[in-house]
Amino acid sequence: MASSLSAFLNWRPNTPFYYGWLVLGLSGAGAFVATAVAGVVLGGVQSFILEDTLWPRTSIGLASSCGVWLSGVLAPFAGRLADRYGPRWLMPIGVIVLGVSLVAIGGVHTAWQFFLAAVIGRAVSQPFLIGVVPRTMAVNFFNRRRNIALALTGIYRPISGALIIQAFALITLLADWRTAFRLLGFFSLFLAIPMIIIMRRRPEDIGLLPDGARPPAPGQSGQGSARGRTVPAEGEISWTSREAMRTKAFWMVSMVAFLNVTGSSGLGFSLVPYLHEFAGLTTPQAAGVLSVSTFLALSSLVWGQVAGKLTPRWCIVAAMAVSTLATLALLEVNSLAAAYAYGVFWGLFHSALEVLMYMVLADYFGRNSYGAIAGAMRPFEAGGLGLGQIVGPVVYDLTGSYTILILFSAAAQASGMVLMAVARRPERRAPLAAEAA
Repeated sequence: MASSLSAFLNWRPNTPFYYGWLVLGLSGAGAFVATAVAGVVLGGVQSFILEDTLWPRTSIGLASSCGVWLSGVLAPFAGRLADRYGPRWLMPIGVIVLGVSLVAIGGVHTAWQFFLAAVIGRAVSQPFLIGVVPRTMAVNFFNRRRNIALALTGIYRPISGALIIQAFALITLLADWRTAFRLLGFFSLFLAIPMIIIMRRRPEDIGLLPDGARPPAPGQSGQGSARGRTVPAEGEISWTSREAMRTKAFWMVSMVAFLNVTGSSGLGFSLVPYLHEFAGLTTPQAAGVLSVSTFLALSSLVWGQVAGKLTPRWCIVAAMAVSTLATLALLEVNSLAAAYAYGVFWGLFHSALEVLMYMVLADYFGRNSYGAIAGAMRPFEAGGLGLGQIVGPVVYDLTGSYTILILFSAAAQASGMVLMAVARRPERRAPLAAEAA
């Protein structure tokens, strides 16, 4: 019995391509279902729920914010677990918890029940299926193509959001919103099976090397295992999480992430009402601008290539500079053409910033403790996301205008640009050879 179980756990499909692409693709399915409780989807489908239940509008917005904040609390722990155990068990746990939450949402009858199920689903699924765990997996399986792999993990969520909103609307027309959540929940539960079979911690665990490189001949330098840790290849530097968090660079990059998310989430949350009320667009036209901007997150793939030439750090500086100018230009938007021009520039240059931040972490600190390091940065993003979603409505209630919000967003982007420009790669004090020994 034990041997049969061991044979099952050690079996993996043989692929005609590098195995890392398979695990990366399967992580996209996990991100797809996890997006069902993301803010962009809950905001897009809230009308179906509120029209049926007559709950207060704040019930959904509060569930979204609290779920994000709690995911920030769990992210550092998820990162350390990702370094130690990998995605093989963490991602199945994520889809199981998410699946139960989605099925539960389909059966709730009170706002507090919806709040509890949505918060639990969001808090667990974000680090396990969208953020820290799949990104750690991408960094472990890829070295030369690491930026492209991270870019793919970054575009899964916006693409999934667009698909789920459309699918949700179709299912609601044929049945109701509860059926849509239940179907997504059952699909999430099903994903646990292929994830257990296919996912692995690192390519070395199955006799491979990052990017599918050929193993070195005996006696040559290369990657191996020492006391459960991967010894970096020649020229690759890997920091421990403790070492990374002692550097100014880590805290500066984390602050850039906070400024970026705070400014952009506040603006994105209020973009549709601003374009409708102050730029003269209809609500469908304003929503179209937001959709185009979101869809252009596909530009992350291009940024992944550019980052390999210019370094992720300078890509962030350039993207935040253009984002600052685009934000200020929003004050002058008064037509549909101008609004779409803003949406295109914002989508092309700003959508990739989150992924570029994690590219910087991999570029600066390597892969051995990437999960713990990325998990330590996630609370800054989660705090900024929750804060940004609150700033817009509060500013509008106090002033009756979005001008202060737009100026605040531009200032946050400009501050992050300056901070990123001075956040240089840290120098390793302790020789790598001493750690390997």
